[in-house]
Amino acid sequence: MDLLVNIDVDDLDRAIQFYTSAFDLKVGRRFGVDGAELLGGSAPIYLLVKAAGSQASGESSQTRDYRRHWTPVHLDIVVEDVDVAVQRALSAGAKLEHAVRSSNWGKLALMSDPFGHGFCLVQFVGRGYDEIATPQ
Repeated sequence: MDLLVNIDVDDLDRAIQFYTSAFDLKVGRRFGVDGAELLGGSAPIYLLVKAAGSQASGESSQTRDYRRHWTPVHLDIVVEDVDVAVQRALSAGAKLEHAVRSSNWGKLALMSDPFGHGFCLVQFVGRGYDEIATPQ
């Protein structure tokens, strides 16, 4: 199985600027004025232009809103140094929503991008999630 990440945005150039600056991704292919492929992570990210107020899905009455919103799916971005990554993301236009938290498995920063999408920066320490994994 291959995984592709799609992120709806209302301004493609602004989104490219944010994601390439915050996470050192590079533009792969462009799809006219409505999309771009970003490479450099473990899965390609596709930025897709969708107007604010447009219908979010065929069977939903929800419309796209680029203010901060909640969704049960978000990106976790694994980094070497969470403090450095937070500063880089903030400089690119992200918002820090909670101070960096430390635990026995690592450090976690809850953030959002300029389009209202939540994401976390994760720095593993020790054995990472194996520190808290339960035996099967």
